[in-house]
Amino acid sequence: MNAHTISVLVENHPGALSRIVGLFSSRGYNILSLTVAETEDTTVSRMTIVVAGDEDVLEQVVKQLNRLIDVIKVIDFRDEPIVNRELLLIRLDAGKTNRHEVFSLADVFGAKVASVSPSAITLELSGESGTVDEFVALVRPYGIKELARSGAIAIARATK
Repeated sequence: MNAHTISVLVENHPGALSRIVGLFSSRGYNILSLTVAETEDTTVSRMTIVVAGDEDVLEQVVKQLNRLIDVIKVIDFRDEPIVNRELLLIRLDAGKTNRHEVFSLADVFGAKVASVSPSAITLELSGESGTVDEFVALVRPYGIKELARSGAIAIARATK
């Protein structure tokens, strides 16, 4: 099953998110990641949706989204180069014995230290989803106390 990233510009008012998510659930489409925030225009929000499915599923999703009244524009990134990022906050067990190793891994991935206590370190990492997955896998042996991920955000890559 492939993962596809689409961006949906919607009117920024109550109920828009609910109607769009309802479309996915009523048709049995699986949302892998969903992020929503205002754009440079406060009357418009951008939804970045990563959906699981083959080409037929993606085509149906795009068609159905375009029919919703709240939707201004659907951007299908299927054939476009994109810039995508995800934010990770992760709190790890990090006593004196392994703290140096955790800092070294954080440095290699460009993660920032968000908080330090005597027994834990909270790190912040921004990157492509695969990079975030890789980082989580590498720090898992140190003991994950808590993990929060934002989900993917994406825009088209500038070509000129």
